[in-house]
This record gives sequence, structure tokens and C-alpha cells, in this order.
Amino acid sequence: MQNTHPLVVDLDGTLIRTDMLQESTLVVLRDNPSSLLRLPLWLAHGKAYLKRKLAERSELDPQHLPYNLELLSWLTKQREAGRKLILCTASDQIIANAIAGHLGIFDEVMASDGVTNLSGKNKASALEQRFGNKGFDYAGNSIDDVPVWTSAQRSIVVNASSAVSDQAAKIGHIENTFPAQAIDFGVFRRVLRVHQWMKNLLLFVPFFASHQITQSSSWLALMVAFVSFGLCASSVYIVNDLLDLSSDRQHYKKRFRPFASGAVPIWMGVLLVPLLWLGSVVLALQVNNEFLLCLGCYFIITCAYSFKLKRLVILDCITLALLYTLRVVAGSAAAQLPFSFWLLAFSVFLFLSLAFVKRYAELLEHSVKESKTVHGRGYTTSDIQLIQLFGTNAGYAAVIVLALYLNSDAIVRLYRNPEIVWATVPVMLFWINWVWLQAHRGQMHDDPVVFALKDRNSLIAGFVFAVIVALGAVGMPW
Repeated sequence: MQNTHPLVVDLDGTLIRTDMLQESTLVVLRDNPSSLLRLPLWLAHGKAYLKRKLAERSELDPQHLPYNLELLSWLTKQREAGRKLILCTASDQIIANAIAGHLGIFDEVMASDGVTNLSGKNKASALEQRFGNKGFDYAGNSIDDVPVWTSAQRSIVVNASSAVSDQAAKIGHIENTFPAQAIDFGVFRRVLRVHQWMKNLLLFVPFFASHQITQSSSWLALMVAFVSFGLCASSVYIVNDLLDLSSDRQHYKKRFRPFASGAVPIWMGVLLVPLLWLGSVVLALQVNNEFLLCLGCYFIITCAYSFKLKRLVILDCITLALLYTLRVVAGSAAAQLPFSFWLLAFSVFLFLSLAFVKRYAELLEHSVKESKTVHGRGYTTSDIQLIQLFGTNAGYAAVIVLALYLNSDAIVRLYRNPEIVWATVPVMLFWINWVWLQAHRGQMHDDPVVFALKDRNSLIAGFVFAVIVALGAVGMPW
């Protein structure tokens, strides 16, 4: 027999795999960080008042939210069978109306109104007044939904923890269950972006460039520095992911990231950021103060990039180049090596070229999809040829710096046969052109440094480069 009871559906964590209070707070803080000071004042007037103020100041796109597609499909079938659907949520009415309007399957919307926070017992009371006790069925996910399930005729348990599922089972009359997605090690690894830690191998560049590989104390300091930088980078990646939710959800690949897809709750990311940063600082203190200073500069600049700089054309690429170069500087500080002007100049131009490669690849992808703009960036697809010009010129400038270094007095002090090292110039020329050729063909990874560490030809070029440097340092074996 077809169920004719009205079906009431919760929003946060049920219909969508995220929480709109957390989402709207992030949007407001991203667009106007000074609003952080207003949050306690708004909250003093009540949670419903806080939600209304945040909803008024945040522009959330209902089209790209991480909906529970399995539940949404089931709800659509229930509506087609003639069942009345009601969206009932503790989120603000402004947000609830926007989502309901986008989906077009709900007959009625009940939500927090700036005065009453429609959650827990308040929600149960409002639904009883509207439909009567046991006069409705309810789909929810959290411990706050237990009073509502108690008042409902039947329960639909969605994306709930085992504890909440047990509570719902005790109440009984469960009509349907939609299991929660597990947060396993693979998901957690993606949250931390552990694969991006490969970029921190740049910390070892000054160590090898200065031929100090026999210093065991430097090895230990660099290993600790590597982990410290990795934890710091992971904390910043989480900040970036949280601030970039709307842009990521409109990207064909980034929409599957843990926070953008709703696989990991936002509150968990907010909790992880200070914990990772604290762990990073504790390890940095074991290295030295100079490395700690470099780490602090990296964290501050990266946060500035996440909040604002990545939306500013040209300056965003210069900032990326600076962040890569900071890893090299931090490596010098960790190993207590003097800074090399040649290495810094080479790094700046090389990483500036790679930063432009990253933007070029993004613009090329959008041009193929006939999109004129890149969401969250200041570029348009018409900039693509100019970006290519900027990037290739920066790459050739890096090769020129390398050539000038090979003709300086500094190389004589480090290499027994400096003329052999001249062979690194054509290797670098090949690699710069190869990277840009792959970007032009649309085969570039989101991060060109990660691409270089995985690409076969790049690895061969790196190996040849290292062999040439080694031969220049120790001389030919015959």
C-alpha cells in the first residue's frame, strides 16, 4: 500500500552532505574577514538570529551543493507517486527557499526565521502543530532529529552515525535507511593531500647543490623540516579547500575533493587546521629559529593567497613562485647553509614559469569547455596566449641564470670539472619546452611540480641533470 503520510525532509547532513551554517560562515569570513568580530554579537541574540545574519551576507549557489543523490532520487519517486514533500530545516529560511526552489520537488518549506531555531524539540513541536502527532514521516540524520522521529509515524535514517541509527531503531517504524559514507584512511589522506608533500623535496635542493650530502646532522634536520613543512602545507591546503568550496564544486575534478563533495564535514577541517599547524611548529622548533621563521612566512603568505591573492591576476603567479622558492630558502635555513643568489634567482624564474603553466592549463581547460571565465580567478580565456608568453619567457630566464652561474667564479669552488656542468643547460632547455608542450596539448597535471615528479621524460631529464652535476663534481672516471 502506498504511504500517504506527508514526508518531511531535513536539510543539513540529510538532503545535502554538508551544513549550511558552517558553509555560510565560511563564505562570510572569506569575503569579509572582519565579520569574525560580529559573530559573538549575533550569537548573543540567539542561534536563529546568527543564521539569518549569515544568510543575508552569503551568496550560496544551490546548484552545486553536494546533494545526497541516492536520497534525492528516492524523494523524486515518492513525489511522482503522489506523496507530499516538506523541507523542514534548522537552516535559515532564505537558504532553505533557495535550495527548495532549485530542486523543485518540495510542496512546502519550514525553516528557522531569525527568531526561532527550528531544530530538535522546536522542530518536533512545529511539525506536530502542522500535521499532528504521528501525522508525518521524517527523514533525518543527527541526534537532534531523535525528538522528531519520536513524533513521526515512520523514520527515514540518512547518513547517520551508528549511535544515531541505534536511537532511531529503538523508536522503531523505520521506513528506509541510507547509510553514511565512511571516512577511511584514503579519504583522510586526500584531506591532507599527502601526495603534495613531494613538493617539499625542494627543501633538499640547497643541500645537494652545496655538495653537503656527507653531513649526517644536516640530513636529520632536513628530515624533520620535511615533515614539519608537510604538516604546515596540509593545514594550508585545508584552509584553501574550505575557502574554495564554491569554485571546487564547479570544477570537473575538484568537485570530488573531500570537503567539496561532503565526504568530510567542514567542522573536522576547521579542527584539523590548528592541530596540524601546532604539530608543524613543534617540529620546526627542533630544527632552528631560521627555519621556523621561513615556515611562518610560508604560512602567512599562503593564507593571504587563499583569502585574496589567488584572485589577483599576475600577482597570484608571482605569489606561487615565491612559495616554491620559500621551500628552497627553508632548506638552506634547516641545513644552516648560506643563501645562494644564483640558486634563488634560478628558483624564482623557474617556479614563475611553472606557476604560469598551472594557470595556462586551467585556462586551456575552460576554453575547451567554451567558458570565458575561471570561477574564483581573475583571468579570462582570452588571456591564454599572453599567459603562455609570460611563462615561456620566465622559463628561458631561468636557463639564462643557470648559464650565467656556470660562467661565474662560484662554480670553480664547487666543481672539479666545471666545463662538464655546461651540459645541464640543454637539459634544462629541453625540460622547459617539454613542460610547456605538454601544457599546450592539455596533458598537464593541476600542479606542474607533481607532474614533473610523475612524468617519465621529466624524471629522465632530472636523472641526466644529476649525473652531469655529479660528473662535474668528481670528474670523469677515466
